[in-house]
This record gives sequence, C-alpha cells and structure tokens, in this order.
Amino acid sequence: MRQGGVHNFPAMDRVIYGKSASQALKEEASRLNAKRVVLIVSRTLNTKTDEIQKIRDALAERHAATIDGIAQHTTRKEAAEVALQAKDMKADLVVAVGGGSAVDLAKIVIMAMEHDISDEAGFDPYPMGPNMSQSPFRAPTVRQIAVPSTLNGGEYNAAALVTDERTKLKQIFIHPEMMPVSIILDPSLTLHTPTNLWMGSGTRAMDHGIEALCSPLGTPLADEVVLAGIRILREGMLKTLDQHDDLEARRMSQYGSWLSAFGLQARIPMGASHGIGHVLGGTFDVPHYYCTPVIMPSLLRYNQPFTEEAQKRLAAALGASGEMAADAFARFTRKLGLPSRLSEVGISPDKFDPISKIAIKHRFVQANPRPFKSEADIVELLHMAA
Repeated sequence: MRQGGVHNFPAMDRVIYGKSASQALKEEASRLNAKRVVLIVSRTLNTKTDEIQKIRDALAERHAATIDGIAQHTTRKEAAEVALQAKDMKADLVVAVGGGSAVDLAKIVIMAMEHDISDEAGFDPYPMGPNMSQSPFRAPTVRQIAVPSTLNGGEYNAAALVTDERTKLKQIFIHPEMMPVSIILDPSLTLHTPTNLWMGSGTRAMDHGIEALCSPLGTPLADEVVLAGIRILREGMLKTLDQHDDLEARRMSQYGSWLSAFGLQARIPMGASHGIGHVLGGTFDVPHYYCTPVIMPSLLRYNQPFTEEAQKRLAAALGASGEMAADAFARFTRKLGLPSRLSEVGISPDKFDPISKIAIKHRFVQANPRPFKSEADIVELLHMAA
C-alpha cells in the first residue's frame, strides 16, 4: 500500500464514446465555437477509406484543411511545416485522426503555432528540464482534439515525442494544455488499422499501465485503474485477434487503453521501457509499437526485486496469478504474433553500447524503479532482451 504522494488530474474536458467520430467531432467543434478546423490525419484513412470524408462532411463550413502524409516518428521539421500551414489557414482548432504520430504531431503543432516556430531550430529556446511538471511554453491559444485509430494511449498524455533530425534524438516536450481538450473513441474507425499495428499499439498501452503501477511515484487511484485497464485490454485484444471485425471487442480494447493510460493522465513518470523505447524508435528506427514486446519482459525481470508486489498484481491482471509477470507478458505478446527479441527488430549487440550511452541520460530511464548505476547495467538488460 502506498504511503503518500500526490495525484494529478489532466487539463482535459472529456472522453466521448458511443458516437461516430464524425458526429462527435461536429458537436465538439460547435461546443468549442471553432470556425476553422484543421485535420491532421493518417494518409491511409484519408485516401483509402471514406472516414475522413465523413468528418469533413460533418464539419461542413468549419473544415479549413486536411493534412496527411505523417511521418512515423514526429520530427521538429514536420511540426514547424504543419504549424505554418495551420496558421496560414487561421486554424482555431486542430484535430488529429489516426495513430500516435498524428496525435503527437497535433500536440507539438499547437505549441509551434503559439510560439511562431518556423523551422527545426525554432524549438531550441524551449528545452525541457528535469522537472516535467514545469514547461517552458506558454499555454496554447489553439487546442486540439484526438480521434485515435490505434491503442497506444498517447492521446491521454500532455507530452509529445519529437525527433530532432539534426541529432536523431527523440525529445519530450510538454505543457498541461498539450493534452487534447477532448478524445473521441470510435471503434469502427479502427477496422482499417493493420493487425500488427493494432496489437503492437495495444502492448504500448499496457506499457503505460505497467510502468505507472511499478513507479515509486504511482498513486492508489492510478494503480487500481491501470490494473483494470490491463485486464480489459488483454481480453479485448484477444477477442479482436479471433475476429477482426468484432466491434464490441474493439470498443473494449479502446476502453482498456483509456484506463491503462491513467498513469499518463496523472503525470506519473514512466520507466526504462519508455526511455529505451524512445531511443530504439527515434535513433534506431524501430517501429514504436514493437518496442514494448521486445523490452518489457526483460525489464520486468530486471525490476523484479524492486517491484515484487506490483508484479504479482500485474500477473493476475494478465490472467496468470502466481506466475512471473515477465513470463505472462511475453507469452501474451507471442500469442499476438509480435516480435519478442531485439534481434527480431534489427537491433544487434554492436548497437547496445550506443543505445546505453543515450538511454542513461533519459529522464524515464533515470526514473526506473530499479536504478541503473551505469551504462553497463543497460547493456546487461539489452543482452537479456537480445
């Protein structure tokens, strides 16, 4: 039982579910009195489905522009370019429709708009210090709405991951009002999401819950909510695996992602799975949704002496009471057909030293429940995951 701490609540108005994305977004644009709505969307959803057209039709004269062709890893350059487009369109609301990349891009775009950032170097005056509760940014005048098509849950977070292509390092930018003002859950939108992305992003959502549960800065409320989320998410994902078009299973998976991300909403710092995952993705080009299945089992084993009680509860939520949480999680991700070793995502031992040199400085690696005393400890973990 946790003995003391602080639980934070996010700068978010609402999560909307049980309505189509187009209808819910029409109502939200009206509620917020938005006249110039810019959509940042998945190109697949925009060009190979009618989902984005339904949204444009619902918004009618409120629709100002649609921007697609989003990079998998959001970059400073892309953020600056899209912000300039949105300002030219006089956007008063930005809406992300798609996966985590679209959501992160929308978050950082509203800050680039606020601060007139027009290129990569424009972000240099706004470094994030070690205290993530403080932001160098002003509050954005324009807010954003997220309509996720994947499960990773990053929309429930006030931070954005942005890669500086000059150094190929993924950085965290944050302001409380980078949190979407609204999140819209529509399971029918997710029918177009590739299975490997759906399943991989679901493990990323679980990662949010696991790292909050194991964090020494977690809270009793977050513990109970994320455990429920992991349990619901597991059940929904397995049902989706059995039947791709099971909308109720997809709805259940979205609810599980929402609950699993409760630690993000409460600003509980993540741990080394996130920190190392940011290096694997931002610097070594591993798809973001593959980082958790290849790192988490080994990290759970590494953290076991410091998080024993949390891991017992995690194993139960994974349907494996009395087993090692690491074994239960690894078995689950293998059933989903996801990679389980670093070698399967192109990370060979010769890359372990460079990864460790970057990761040791990452704020989430430094917040891991079992401290890493040196780069050698990270290399040891990577060998466990090889």
